[in-house]
Amino acid sequence: MWAFFLLFISAFGAATLLPLQSEAVLLGLFAEGSQSVFWLIVVASLGNVLGSCVNWYLGLKIEHYKNKKWFPVSEAKMLQAQSIYQKYGFWSLLLSWVPIIGDPITLIAGLLKENFVRFLLVVSVAKVSRYLCVYWIFRGFF
Repeated sequence: MWAFFLLFISAFGAATLLPLQSEAVLLGLFAEGSQSVFWLIVVASLGNVLGSCVNWYLGLKIEHYKNKKWFPVSEAKMLQAQSIYQKYGFWSLLLSWVPIIGDPITLIAGLLKENFVRFLLVVSVAKVSRYLCVYWIFRGFF
C-alpha cells in the first residue's frame, strides 16, 4: 500500500511546478514486480492528472501572483508556454507530459480559461500515454 501512496505523491508532485520525477519511482516498482502493472499505471496517471488540475486551477488565479518574487515560474517560461498554447490551442495540452514545458502549459491553460472538461480529457490522454510508454520501454529492456 505504501508503494502506491509513494507513487501517487511523486506523480502528483511531478505534475505540479515542483521539481519532482515520478518515472524513477514507477520504474523501481516495475522492477520490484510485486505490484500490478495495471494499478501502478492507474495510480501514477491519477496522481499526475490531479497535479495538472492543480496547475490549471492556479492558472485561473495567477494574475494576482505572477509578479511576486516567490512565484515559481519565470516570466520567460510563462511566455514560452503561452505562445505554444496560443499557437496550437488545447491540443498543446498533449505536451503536458513533457518535462520543463508541460507544467507551465497546464498552468497557462487555466490562465487562458480553457474548458476544464476538455482540459481533463486531453491531459488524461497525454499522462496515461506517458506512463504506458514508460512501461513499454521498461518491458523492452527487462
